[in-house]
Amino acid sequence: MSKKLDIVILGLSITSSWGNGHATTFRGLVRELNKNGHDVTFLERDVSWYASNRDLANTPFCKTILYNNLEELKTEYADLIQHADLVIVGSYVPEGVAVGEFVTNIADGITAFYDIDTPVTLTKLERGDFEYLHPDLIPKYDLYLSFTGGPTLQRIEQQYGSPAARAFYCSFDPELYFPEETPVKWDLGYLGTYSDDRQPPLQQLMLDAAEQLNDKRFVVAGPQYPQSIHWGANVERIEHLPPSQHRAFYNSQLFTMNITRAYMIKAGFSPSVRLFEAAACGTPIISDYWDGIDSIFEIETEILISKSVADTVYYLTEVSEEQRKIIGERARQKVLHHHTAAHRASELEMYYKEVVGKKVAKQQEVES
Repeated sequence: MSKKLDIVILGLSITSSWGNGHATTFRGLVRELNKNGHDVTFLERDVSWYASNRDLANTPFCKTILYNNLEELKTEYADLIQHADLVIVGSYVPEGVAVGEFVTNIADGITAFYDIDTPVTLTKLERGDFEYLHPDLIPKYDLYLSFTGGPTLQRIEQQYGSPAARAFYCSFDPELYFPEETPVKWDLGYLGTYSDDRQPPLQQLMLDAAEQLNDKRFVVAGPQYPQSIHWGANVERIEHLPPSQHRAFYNSQLFTMNITRAYMIKAGFSPSVRLFEAAACGTPIISDYWDGIDSIFEIETEILISKSVADTVYYLTEVSEEQRKIIGERARQKVLHHHTAAHRASELEMYYKEVVGKKVAKQQEVES
């Protein structure tokens, strides 16, 4: 894109990845926008739980501003927001509805809502929970950037009145995720915070397989698992694994397991960043099934789908080492060609030009 843009992003956090996946997503996107010559300012509410866990306090690829409350945002940074070419408000921003109303009222440039939690957002709207987005606000944003693609995009436009809902999947950083020569510690691993809806499929597709395969080594990494869960003798537990150790974790596995949240399965077309990160490391993925997964990876040649413990056992015992490496490399090539942070930056530029073009055409129509 030839034109340099002044971009303002109001997001949950870019300075701390503690307890959220937003930070790494924002970091990759903003870094690539900066590489493309754009000036980015990130406005983040200064809250205690991120203040005490900042793992990127100084962002070299954008200007980061911490503000204390809505009033400070309105009084100190109105001019910045008003004159930006593009203003993006992310999901889960504190007082997100008020922030969105403020932004869409004063911004002269294009405004966008960046939904990193689309299935959750729509479920909240259905039950009247307007924590960070209100149905009346959606049509006011020029663009709805959704982590979920497929039929959900039509729903956002038709049911909620978005002028333009576009798929804007998560991404990975190829400078951080790549194959490494690492001693293999586990035959199958899983990385994810505990959730009630993910535990049954994790039990069925992975832990039950561990019980049947006493000679194989398994690992589950992530916090908040109840003490009541029984872990087999061949299942290692890692309570917390910071992002800096994710690459080594994936490279230490023969296969990695992907388990999807129920609301993401219901929506479909909602790839997790863990899928892209694992694939980037060349680690073959065994995943549960959801609509649209075949639009991300080709089933059986780039990803393996498990619907039962028998499927998982089969993959761990019958897939040859040569097949395993081929599957992992094919998935790696797919994400390198379609799902890096650089691809997302280019997509954002494309969506921006599309919306600007529509606005110009509409204005010309009115004037004529």
